[in-house]
Amino acid sequence: MDDGLTKKEEFVSVWVRDPRIQKDDYWHTHLDYEICLHTNSMCFRRKISCVRRRYREFVWLRQRLQDNTFLIELPKLPPRNPFFSQSNSFHINKRMKKLQQFLEELLDIPLLLSDSCLHLFLQSELSVSKIEACASGLTRYSVAEAIQRCGPQSRFPSQEALCPSQEALCPSQEALCPSQEALCPSQEALCPPGTVRFTLDLDSTSSSCTGTGSDPGTPEGNEMPQDDSPPS
Repeated sequence: MDDGLTKKEEFVSVWVRDPRIQKDDYWHTHLDYEICLHTNSMCFRRKISCVRRRYREFVWLRQRLQDNTFLIELPKLPPRNPFFSQSNSFHINKRMKKLQQFLEELLDIPLLLSDSCLHLFLQSELSVSKIEACASGLTRYSVAEAIQRCGPQSRFPSQEALCPSQEALCPSQEALCPSQEALCPSQEALCPPGTVRFTLDLDSTSSSCTGTGSDPGTPEGNEMPQDDSPPS
């Protein structure tokens, strides 16, 4: 039961988008596409990645995976179109959709998720020849290191944006429970200097008035002024 729930929670999403014409030399150009991957699967070292690949690299990937898995029928790639034009939006969009469908069907085959070539194709910037050398252990860097070297992409949301920090999800104790001073302000805050405070004496049932301010019309000590004039 738990295994079924875990499988439902895991996902692998892939997009093929943003076609761009790249210049090889003065006479030749080629078209490549951005491959963006977002997953929470434990099979992938990076949960978010974006790389660029061209059509012939897709052809290489399918052939390499087919060589490694003899008994599995792999999905088909869009066929080569002799009339394909880099300036024809219909041709480009049609090929992009087919390439994305190809990758989606590949990622639905559990056996392929352990293939190093697939991971390097999707999550590293290595060329095809360097992918083959890395997967064969002929490079100074490992498969994991090659994937980690792939720089972050500004066009795709960061890991922090998708997974907010623990502090954002669980506010601090002070935010939930304000201090006693915040709930009960001090006497000075309630009665600032210069104001008059009235107190009631319950025993004598008489009220008194005290304050920090002074009344220029009343002498200090509540004493009445002496009348020095002679009696009449």
